[in-house]
Amino acid sequence: MSQVLNRILYVEDDPDIQAIAIMVLETINGFTLEACSSGSEALAKAVQFKPDLVLLDVMMPGMDGPETLKGLREFPELATTPVVFMTAKVQPQEVAAYLALGAVGVIAKPFDPMTLAQELSDIWSRHAVA
Repeated sequence: MSQVLNRILYVEDDPDIQAIAIMVLETINGFTLEACSSGSEALAKAVQFKPDLVLLDVMMPGMDGPETLKGLREFPELATTPVVFMTAKVQPQEVAAYLALGAVGVIAKPFDPMTLAQELSDIWSRHAVA
């Protein structure tokens, strides 16, 4: 695993939320983002993009976040890539369920644009140590 978080595969079906996250993560904080609007698009682009981390919306039409995660894990290149779910459903039992699926973190929606990059970096650091 790369020691520095740089390449983020970002999967979010809401164009407004996606635009804010891209602005914050890529324009302001300098991450390299591959933004996808659906789980199937993420599966099509993920291996070639070689993400350090996947930031994955839970609630999406068609293939939801957990299904997308399952699909990503089927690629040997992505079997251990850390995944962070982003969701409005952040009750303790819901968060526990996402972590049980293999996510390394959960970020609540609506997220704070000013702290999103730091939240991801913190999760990344904790995962790198673990």
